Amino acid sequence: MSVPGAISDLDKNRALADWLEWQLRKVRGRIRELEIKEEQERRRREQAHAALRWKIQPQRSSSAALVHCGDCALYPVEGGFLTREEVVIALAEPDIEACQICKPETGLQPQ
Repeated sequence: MSVPGAISDLDKNRALADWLEWQLRKVRGRIRELEIKEEQERRRREQAHAALRWKIQPQRSSSAALVHCGDCALYPVEGGFLTREEVVIALAEPDIEACQICKPETGLQPQ
C-alpha cells in the first residue's frame, strides 16, 4: 500500500541513476583534465631535458655541420642528443661550428 505523496521505488531509482550519471560525467571530465595536465607536464619535462642536451645538424655542401642546443627550433629534430663531452669533442673539429642563434657553447662552461 502506497502512502499518498510518497515517491515510488521506481522514481527513487531513476533519480539515483540520473545522479550517478551526472557524477560519472563529472569524474570523466576530471579525468580528461588530469590527462591533459599530465601530457603537458610530460612535454615540459622533455623540453627541459632537451634544453640540457645538444644535437648536431649534419654538414651541407656549402656550410659546416652545426651544434645546436637540444631545444633549438632551427634544427627541430627529436632524439639523438649528445652529451657535454661529445659536444666539446665535436666543436674541436674544424668542420663543426656552434649555431649562432642558440649559442650552444654557453652550456659548456666547466662544471
